[in-house]
Amino acid sequence: MSLRVVAGQTAVYGISSIAARMLNYLLTPYLTRVLTEEEYGVVTGMYALIPFALVALTMGLETGYFRFAGKAGSEREKQRIYSSTWGAVIAASALFAVAAWVFAPGIAPVMGYGDRASFVRLVAVIAAVDAASSIPFCRLRERGEAGRFVVLKVISVVVNAALCVFLYSALPLLSQGWDEGFKPGYVFVANLVASLVTFAFLCRMPGSGRPGFSWRVLRPVLVYSAPLLAGGIAGTANEFIDRLMIEYLMPADAALATLGVYGAVVKIGVILPLFVQVYRYALEPYLLSGFKREEFERVNAAAMKYFAIVAVGLFLGITLFADAFALLLGKEFRGGMKILPLVLASNVLSGIVFNLSFWYKQANRTAIGIVITLSGLAITIGAGLLLIPALGYTGAATTRLACEAVMVVVSYALNRRYYPVPYDLRRIGEYALVGALLCGAGLLAGGCATWVRYPLGALLCGAFLLYAVRREHLPVVVIVKSILRKR
Repeated sequence: MSLRVVAGQTAVYGISSIAARMLNYLLTPYLTRVLTEEEYGVVTGMYALIPFALVALTMGLETGYFRFAGKAGSEREKQRIYSSTWGAVIAASALFAVAAWVFAPGIAPVMGYGDRASFVRLVAVIAAVDAASSIPFCRLRERGEAGRFVVLKVISVVVNAALCVFLYSALPLLSQGWDEGFKPGYVFVANLVASLVTFAFLCRMPGSGRPGFSWRVLRPVLVYSAPLLAGGIAGTANEFIDRLMIEYLMPADAALATLGVYGAVVKIGVILPLFVQVYRYALEPYLLSGFKREEFERVNAAAMKYFAIVAVGLFLGITLFADAFALLLGKEFRGGMKILPLVLASNVLSGIVFNLSFWYKQANRTAIGIVITLSGLAITIGAGLLLIPALGYTGAATTRLACEAVMVVVSYALNRRYYPVPYDLRRIGEYALVGALLCGAGLLAGGCATWVRYPLGALLCGAFLLYAVRREHLPVVVIVKSILRKR
């Protein structure tokens, strides 16, 4: 598979996933209108816990599956690896769900949710079901079944969105069973139903097989994946602990409202992390499939450069049209839009960190990931303790940006020492500079009328795209044909 094919595969995941995610994220303007800042803060805070559970329950086995399935000598061997990794994740998820359900009444007060044990139970089961679904989704990606992967994701999003609208807009009119005190919890109910529906489809898909367990098969995968688990927990903390720090470091009367605004603005920047996600869907199985070192370095370096082009372009487009994106939020939430550039810059750096993770996964030195993520976690905790109490969500956004910047520097330094990849820093820096200049030019026109700013913003985005296409001699027609063939 060439990078051109990967570009087509990424576009298939991207176009379809963006359509699905946009439906999901259209819930943000809806929920920020039916929930108060404090209620949305509860949702944001509870959802910040799910990634920690997912990392712990999947145990790094997603990447481990790609690595070992890519080196497997036969389809039967791949099936054994799949069965054992899936069985291990299901067992861990089931134990977690049962424990959380039993101990939720004691956990909820410690977390600051008082008698809302039902929220803890719902979120724990969501995490368990999503973790159990992770390996089958990896199987689809490894087999190149992008269409089936996307269909299942779309089904989940449609079910979730439809149930949310029903529970908040129709149920109060149809039933006296509506519970005002449970109001944030209806978001979790909709999510849980969507997750269960998706898992049911995954279990019935052709070639899904059954979960099993073979210690002989699982042991080397666990050895490879264990450092990824430790690094993943630290990395997840880097990404989501800012929400928890807002909740616990801000004054009690302002914490949930601040968290609600911060969570809503972070959702506005969804396009960049969504691009990183679909890029990961296509590239991870490809780069971990067993390249020789020279070929791996060439492909990884090229992928980094093209990622930078798209990321800078997305940053430019979202920033120049930030006031239009702000309309997606309820009026009470729009004051937080000032932190959007910080959020977007953090997302760009997060994608670079992801690109820089391939070299140590390819070299079977996954323990290096722990060093990188711990360096970021130290910044997150230190800067967060200083900035969040003083600056609120602005401090949280600044903390996240500092964390990602430090991880980029540390990861690149370790790459140069242990596994030098010839990343084209000059060209990447050139695109960053051009994007910054165009962004600055657009922001200078911030006081102009909308009919001036919007065409100017479109012109500047088009100029960046044209510059990149000409500079890289990109075969746009060939790439489009590849995308159409994938569809």
